Parts: sequence; C-alpha cells; structure tokens
Amino acid sequence: MEDDGEPEQSSWAYLPDVCLSHVFHWLDDRDRSRAALVCKKWSCTMHSGSLWRCRTITFYGQPSRARTLEFRSAMWYTKKFGKYLKHLEIKLSNPYNTPFIKKFQVIMRGLLSHLGKCNSHLESLSIKYLELDCLIWKNVVRAQFIKNLAAFLKRMSNQLDYLNLKGARITLEEGCELLNSLSSLTNRSFISEINIEDFFSLHLSVYSSALFHQTMSKFHRLTILTFNYNCISDELLDILREHSSHSLCTLNIKCHIHDPHGQVVSGMSWANLAKRAPKLNVNFFFERVMRHDHLARILLVEIPVRSISLRSCYFSDPDWTMRPTLTTLLPAYWHGLEKLTLELNNDHELLDNELLQLILSCKRLLFLKVWAFLSVSFMERLLQNRAERKCILTTIKVKIYTAQDDSTEEEQLLADIYRKFKYLIDSELNYFVITYPMV
Repeated sequence: MEDDGEPEQSSWAYLPDVCLSHVFHWLDDRDRSRAALVCKKWSCTMHSGSLWRCRTITFYGQPSRARTLEFRSAMWYTKKFGKYLKHLEIKLSNPYNTPFIKKFQVIMRGLLSHLGKCNSHLESLSIKYLELDCLIWKNVVRAQFIKNLAAFLKRMSNQLDYLNLKGARITLEEGCELLNSLSSLTNRSFISEINIEDFFSLHLSVYSSALFHQTMSKFHRLTILTFNYNCISDELLDILREHSSHSLCTLNIKCHIHDPHGQVVSGMSWANLAKRAPKLNVNFFFERVMRHDHLARILLVEIPVRSISLRSCYFSDPDWTMRPTLTTLLPAYWHGLEKLTLELNNDHELLDNELLQLILSCKRLLFLKVWAFLSVSFMERLLQNRAERKCILTTIKVKIYTAQDDSTEEEQLLADIYRKFKYLIDSELNYFVITYPMV
C-alpha cells in the first residue's frame, strides 16, 4: 500500500528546547557551529544567550597552527556573543617573548573595548598570573595594558561582582589605579569578592601605604577578600570593620617568605573586626614562613581562624623546629579550626605525639593533610581515636616521608592498618595515605 503520509522525522526533531540547549552546552565551538547547520531550530539554539554566559579564553605562549585556529575561533565567538557574557576568564599560558606579549596586549585592547561597549551583564572577571614584573613586559606595553584594563573596570564597575587578578605582580601605584577603577564613578565600590593574592610585586610593604588604605576604604560590600599578609595593618582591619563588617565572611591570607611580614598588628584590631563581623572566617596559607617567632607575630589568638596551611616546600633548616607551633600556637584555635594542612621537611624531629594531641584538641577539625616524617604507628593511633569519636575528621590525606629507599615494610604496615579500620574508612572517611622516600 502506498504511504501518502509525511516522511518520518528523527526523534531529535521533537527534542524539547531545554534539552537541546543542554546538549549544546557540552559542545565545543566547532561542534556547536556544525550542529547549528542542521536546521533552523538548532541554529536558534546556537544563538541562545544561555550558552554564552561563561567563557574561558586561553592565550597560548607556544605557537602552533592548531592553537592559532583555536584562538581565532574563541575570539570570534566572544565578539559575536560577548553581549551575553556573565563570567569571563582570561588565561595567559607560558608567554615566552616580548612580541607575543605585544600581540596579547593589542588583542586584549580590542576585546575589552568591544565588551565594554556591548556587554551589560558581566558579573565576574578573572585574569590570573599576568606577572607584569617580568622582563618580557616592556614598559610601554605594560602601561598600555594597565590603562586598557583600568578603563574596562571603570566601565564595568556598576555590574562587576567578582574580580580575580591573582599573580599580576605590579607596583603599588599601578595596583591602586586598577582597584580605584572599580569605584571611580561613585567613589564607592560594591563588588563582593576580590582576589589580589600576589597582586603586588615582591618585597613591597603594602601595609604602610596610605594610598592602599585610601583605595581599600572605597569598598563597601566585600564578602570575600583574598590577599597577602604584606597588606595587613591595623589601618586595613579598621577599614574593613568600618565599611564591610556587615557583609564580610572570608579573608584568605597568604604569607610568603619573600613578602615583608614583620609588621606589628594589634590583637585588638582583629578582635574589633571579628566582633563587628560575626560571620568572618580567616584562612592562612604560609609558604616557607615556618619559624615560631615569625608565626607568633601573625597568628594572634583574637583571629577567627578556620583554616591553616603551613608549607616548607622541602626547605630544611636544622635550627628550625615545628614543635612550639604545634603545642602553643595552633591549639589556640581549638574551637574554630576546621582544616589543617602541614607540608613539613621535619627530618630532625618526630612530631607524632604533638600532632595527634593537636588534632584531638581541635573539636571542629574536619580536614587533615600532612606531608611529613611520621611513624606508621601514628596512623593507627589516629584512626583508633577517630573510631572512638574523639575527633570528627572526615578527610585524612597523609604522605609519610621516609629516609629509606625501601619502604616495603612501612607499606605493609599501612595495609594492615587499613584492613583493621576498613569499616570506618569505607563508610565515613575520604582517606589517602602513602609512604614517600625522601632520600
């Protein structure tokens, strides 16, 4: 019998718009453009604003034809759909010479100019690891880039809610120029999150700068602030208390060995801030700042510390000892500490007892990561205390350093410990423990 009906259509033709949009969401630019040629409906889906709200553009330092085509495609789509952008991330991957940096600056000038004119939705901008203090950034190129970025931030200041310029490494004056761009229209900024970790060049005593204090006084709704300890001062804490205490939730503070950290900060300033900002939690990240006298100047009892990370980066000093920090400094945070990371080259002192006592004293400690010289029996003692509910750890990540080439015996002991507490580990813990020869 002859069939006079309509030709049967693929089930894809009846796919609901929301499902089709979800499929397009997982496609890269090339596949999206090909799919858009299938039919009118798919072409309309391609131009749906919901697909273009988030964008990552990577500028690859090492040239290749494939990467050049990728880059051109990403740029074209960003310009075509830039009006929909809400979240933009720019990545500068392994820049290798001045001509490349010059090209990057020129392209960014065009990109920022275009977005500044067509976009009214951008909420977050991330441009990390610019490292503007490197020699490949010539003065003229550097100055032009900062000027273009400052103009863009000024134009977007009323809508931008998140800014990440981690690793920019610029001068105090340049840094304050960029930050002031966020408040240049009304002399106030209501951005809620800023990441300026490693934002300023190394060795700068930002904490003593009146210009920096004046700049930070213009932020009136900070929720999360990520920065370096060389910015901390009584003046800054007072500014945060006065202007952002109603919103401030998190301070992420990095303290690096090469950043000045000898300033004296009053415990009263911290106490006043904590009193006015009851939701405040402070996370400290120390890199090669391990001496007890240095840490004692920073880790004041009045600070509402939630997380501490101490990393020696394999640096070893026979005169350095970790014991006073574990026994006198960190226990002060027993009521609030939730996350502890210790990466120590403590080959001259065994810290099993001190570390275990610290863990048991911290009543809210959930996350533990330790890379250090420990005895394998430490793990058995820790797990036994966890089984007896003497601590509430949910994550245990331990790398046990050993000075021996052959760690077979230690690995067997760890396997035995795992079997003994398997019921606990499998049901309640995110658990990872290994031995690691340090020869």
